[in-house]
Formats: sequence, C-alpha cells, structure tokens
Amino acid sequence: TVKRGGWKRPVAKGSCYGKPKSAGVKSLKIQRSIQSVAEERVGWACGGLRVLNSYWVVADAVFKYYEVICVDPAHKSIRRNPRIIWIVGAVHKHRELRALTSAGKKNRGLGKGHKYTKVIGSSRRANWKRRNTFSLKRYRLGGIFMSSLYL
Repeated sequence: TVKRGGWKRPVAKGSCYGKPKSAGVKSLKIQRSIQSVAEERVGWACGGLRVLNSYWVVADAVFKYYEVICVDPAHKSIRRNPRIIWIVGAVHKHRELRALTSAGKKNRGLGKGHKYTKVIGSSRRANWKRRNTFSLKRYRLGGIFMSSLYL
C-alpha cells in the first residue's frame, strides 16, 4: 500500500533555507514509480526474503495497492529448483533497493528500443558525459605509431 499523489518535503515550518530553486515544499514529484516504493517498503519489512517482482492490484482514492512477490532463499524448495536458485546468492540481497526489479529498471530507463536511448552507457550521467565530452584523438595512438617510424 502506497499513498497516491505527490510528495511533501519534510522540512520544519515549510522553510527549506537555500536558493529559490530548491525551496519547494508541496509540488514535488518522486522520480521513481510508486510500485518501486512499494517493493522497497516490503524489502525493509521482510529483510530475510528476496523481492522477485510486483504487480498492481487495485487503487482507490487514497492508496495504490501492489502485490510483491517475495522468495525465501533458505527454503529447500527454492534451493533445489534450478530455475530460481539464482536468487539464493548473496549478490541478490535487497534487489529492490538497488533498482534491479522490473519496476526499478523501468525507472532507471534500462531496456531495449528507441524509448531507452537516454541511458546507453550504463547511466544517464555517463550517457550525457560521453556525448558532451570533446576529445581530440591526435596523440592517443601516436606513441606506438611514431616509435615504429623511427626504428
């Protein structure tokens, strides 16, 4: 269960102290989806389980409801099943906090196709940096080439 709507900045008396750009209190929009927030809350509440995925169930005027699929890595039926044993590894602890679930990957912009070109290069920042860095390749391979000329 996640409350619908925008987010309010948790500041005392509505004062943010700083530049006017960051002075907003009420009209804030979270950069992630509400579904990923629901997965994160379940992950905190059930620390021993691994969050596999989630799906939307229903919504009313105040809340949105999601069902989150969790897996117990210590259960024998999980450890004996070759299709799901990958989630037992320690590297998959708290996948939901690192945006490795389906909802989290969608928020990060990972995927295939023309809609997912903003994160080619692993992240938005790496993508922007690569496209906005001006590099002259005059002296990159010159050392090897020049040394062979003078031999």
